[in-house]
Amino acid sequence: MIVRAAVVPTPPLLVPELVAGTDADVTAVRAACLAVTTRLTSAAPHWVAVGAGPAGVLGPDAAGTFAGFGVDVPVRMSDAATSTPDPVMPLSALVTGLLRAQSAAEDVTVHLVPPDLAPDECFALGEHLADTAEPVGLLVAADGSHRHGARAPGRPDDRAGPFDDAVHDALAGADVKALMALDPALAAELGAEGRAPWQVLAGVLARGAWSADARLMIPFGVAYHFAVLDPVR
Repeated sequence: MIVRAAVVPTPPLLVPELVAGTDADVTAVRAACLAVTTRLTSAAPHWVAVGAGPAGVLGPDAAGTFAGFGVDVPVRMSDAATSTPDPVMPLSALVTGLLRAQSAAEDVTVHLVPPDLAPDECFALGEHLADTAEPVGLLVAADGSHRHGARAPGRPDDRAGPFDDAVHDALAGADVKALMALDPALAAELGAEGRAPWQVLAGVLARGAWSADARLMIPFGVAYHFAVLDPVR
């Protein structure tokens, strides 16, 4: 049973050792992520997570490191994890492990989905996760388009704005149909790897009515989506 769901982005800037100083945008993104995940932990200390990456599942004993991004900051999927940190763990899983520790969740199991996974397969995974017997929080760790404006890491694209506005509206409305209407081809062209994880979320949301609190930030040319979603009992 998913007792609360949350959506966060996956920027490496969440790691203090990677970005020194007091940049206001960095501080704002970190605070927004922690606010969302703290609310998730307040509802459930045990998490399942969904992020983009090679298909697979990372259990609570998994560990990784941000060494591939320039600094050897280890993260674990539980405080009891004993595995050697994986130097090539996908970013979505690394960020999940980082936020788990920062927000004092006990453990998380991460489901990685390829960014090109078909919408119906994403939806089916969401339905499966919704059927979990234990009360857990769901964290969706994924980014929007990286093609927003002059600061975009990718080539700017005028379609990025409408795309991420549509994602924001879908999250704010807990709108299953709108999430499932996101076009995989357009998402790929815009560098929005969050499309597949968000459509997994749609499969979870389809099991009932939900209320949502959502926010969109685009500080570095990349769309960062934040949301907290609660089932309406």
